[in-house]
Amino acid sequence: MRAFFRHHRAIVLFVAKMLAAYAVWFALYDLWLLPDGRLDEALSLHAASASRSMLVWLGYEASVFGRVVWMDGTAGIEVVNGCNGLAVIGLFLGFVLAFPGSARRRLVFLPLGILTLYLVNVGRLAFLVLVQQYRPGWFDLVHQFAATGIYYVVVFGLWAAWTHFGAAKGAARPETARMTAVRA
Repeated sequence: MRAFFRHHRAIVLFVAKMLAAYAVWFALYDLWLLPDGRLDEALSLHAASASRSMLVWLGYEASVFGRVVWMDGTAGIEVVNGCNGLAVIGLFLGFVLAFPGSARRRLVFLPLGILTLYLVNVGRLAFLVLVQQYRPGWFDLVHQFAATGIYYVVVFGLWAAWTHFGAAKGAARPETARMTAVRA
């Protein structure tokens, strides 16, 4: 067993850090932020407003009232807490903080990643409004799988980008470290 941990030390350390990050996120979000509700509420309201703005920018007539975004003739979509992007941003933060990297580069990458995820979520919400308008029968399928799946692909892409961008200058890249471990 010790040989396994020695040989796979980097992976075990990453998994341990991810579990710790998840525990911290659980404590922070589920025990404090979610019951308080102010951050979720503000993010949901802003995401709804921004998705309406995106639709208008694209040339569609859309309206927003609180958390609900709609186009004429539809009931609209409500941006509930689970769809405001906060949980996915927490997942992204955990990935980046668990993987080794330069603190200076983290200070650049984290805000850019959070902004990217926010904008992707706003685009996802605007897309769902369009689906509801033009293909209402597809809404549940698109909401459950396509729109959510694309969002998680973006999270994975950002994490993959971090594995290459985050390493300090002169540090071994993950693929170099893997090749070295195989040769040893």
